Amino acid sequence: MLNDIKNDAQTRMGKSIDSLKHDLTRIRTGRASTALVDGIKVPYYGADMPLSQVASVSLADSRTILVTPWEKTMVAPIEKALMASDLGITPTTAGTVIRLNMPPLTEERRRELAKHVGHEGENAKIAIRNVRRDALQQVKDLLKEKLITEDEDRRVDDEIQKLTDRAVKDVDAVVKAKEEELMAL
Repeated sequence: MLNDIKNDAQTRMGKSIDSLKHDLTRIRTGRASTALVDGIKVPYYGADMPLSQVASVSLADSRTILVTPWEKTMVAPIEKALMASDLGITPTTAGTVIRLNMPPLTEERRRELAKHVGHEGENAKIAIRNVRRDALQQVKDLLKEKLITEDEDRRVDDEIQKLTDRAVKDVDAVVKAKEEELMAL
């Protein structure tokens, strides 16, 4: 049962790191990436569908994303959804192809994005600490019920703390890599 608690904590901490990585792919760096438009929903016959399900999304070059709708009638709704998104990029339409040209980031915008990345990293660390707290509480409950000894309690507490330290170190590495990517010209 102690191993189950440790494994559960390790799995949940890993999911927090994976979630952070996924969230950081949506933050725009100097290069274009199809991940930037992953979260955009487009109205399609009364339902909001992900952009990738109503159009082909590809890269024309390092600064241009091409969106090619499957149906000609979808050009206007896709363009409207892109305008309403938080990308801050105005789409350019040429027939049935929509282009998103990524302008180079200013130094000020890079600093803002780096600050946002740091904030996301702190949120991930908070989630990891919450996982640690839950795991330690489960161990304390087992100790109260006399199902484990105090020595086992201390040993598991140390192991859970080591898992937490490793996860926080991983978060710091992910955040540092993203900040370096943002600040690179």
